[in-house]
Amino acid sequence: MSVLLVGMSHESAPVAALERLAVSDTDRPKLLEELLRSPRVSEAMLVSTCNRVEVYAVVDAFHGALADVGQVLADHAGSTVAELTDLAGPGGLRVLYGEKAVEHLFRVASGLNSMVKGEQQILGQIRAAYAAADAQQAAGRTVHELAQQALHVGKRVHSETSIDSAGASVVSVALARAAAALGVASLAGRRAVVLGAGAMGGLAVAHLQRAGAAEILVANRTPSRASVLAATVQGVSARAIAVDELPAALAQADVLVTCTGAVGTVVTLAQAHTALARRSADRGPLVVCDLGLPRDVDPAVASLPGVVLVDLETLQRDPGASAAADDTAAAEQIVAAELAGYLAAQRSAEVTPTVTALRRRAAEVVEAELLRLDARLPGLGGQDRDEVARTVRRVVDKLLHAPTVRVKQLASAPGGDSYAEALRELFGLGPGTVDAVAGPTELLSAEDGPGTVEDRLLGGEDS
Repeated sequence: MSVLLVGMSHESAPVAALERLAVSDTDRPKLLEELLRSPRVSEAMLVSTCNRVEVYAVVDAFHGALADVGQVLADHAGSTVAELTDLAGPGGLRVLYGEKAVEHLFRVASGLNSMVKGEQQILGQIRAAYAAADAQQAAGRTVHELAQQALHVGKRVHSETSIDSAGASVVSVALARAAAALGVASLAGRRAVVLGAGAMGGLAVAHLQRAGAAEILVANRTPSRASVLAATVQGVSARAIAVDELPAALAQADVLVTCTGAVGTVVTLAQAHTALARRSADRGPLVVCDLGLPRDVDPAVASLPGVVLVDLETLQRDPGASAAADDTAAAEQIVAAELAGYLAAQRSAEVTPTVTALRRRAAEVVEAELLRLDARLPGLGGQDRDEVARTVRRVVDKLLHAPTVRVKQLASAPGGDSYAEALRELFGLGPGTVDAVAGPTELLSAEDGPGTVEDRLLGGEDS
């Protein structure tokens, strides 16, 4: 069984393609169920963020599984696989298999493949993706170990390098662009509206609070969630408003941050017109940071006088998204070392059932020969028989010790699966014999550690 990755991200696909393929939290269970219907897919995890949709599937055949996974994604996007591939642009759908798929997830968890390189919020998204797969019974031993190792790698990178020393995220870069558009160094003393009370909305509120905004208004389709988020703000005036109060709120606001996760336009051109008509002539521009995928704001809003639109396409080109070269190189080294260790452990684990089956076969042979001894020497005393049994078992254990230890060492190297195959062939261990001792492994807890306050509280978005 190997890991297959199929998906797209900001690295090669345009925002329009990502919008088409975007997977909401309510869509995820249905897609996981459809993926598991494939006879070639035994486990699956779906990572979906503001600029990334990727399926990690455990499969027994590459081409058949690729066709099945691709079809599930195409059906979700309302297109054919060919149309989805064309929509993804020159890079097309990203397809990686085996070691390359594992390496990619480790890089994603480390923030190396994020729009804002080094951001930490993707750790929360991977944790959420694993939790969803586990709840759907789509995560078995392979997905569990892969996800937990990816989270471990990401935390190592963030703790041992300064790749995220600026604390950059999609939200922080967007708000920096908003401040620049307003001609100020920070958003201190400015009025802001946050539309959406989910993970990214919470992160936006946290950034605005630290910046010292004069007022933060929170709107959400579920009013209670907006109220809960507004109540977390300290030292800054904050309150929840109804969604239909948005035009009046925007008339007095300097910045709007949208991140609802809704399918379809939330802020219409007509609402923007109404808000601008109510603004006083001496107010500066309204900066709209549309961080939704799909977009929350009608793109035509950007053409209105007095509006500056900052969206995901704008952020893709922002120089603030890059990390220092030295920290990036250090992160790459950690990923490479962790990848080598993970692959070695996986290869070594694959030979364990064969070694266990060999030792069980040897024990069965010893017991059979002792029974024959009892039949031939019925007068053998109990003490003498026990000594003979111990001697035979010691001989067998010593004969098996060196080759079984050595085969585990050899199996950890690339191509090591051939050693397990040779062992099975030499000792006549059929597939059934090995499968009998290769039962499911009990999974550990999905919790991998406390993380940062923001990471745990907000869950985060890949940037």
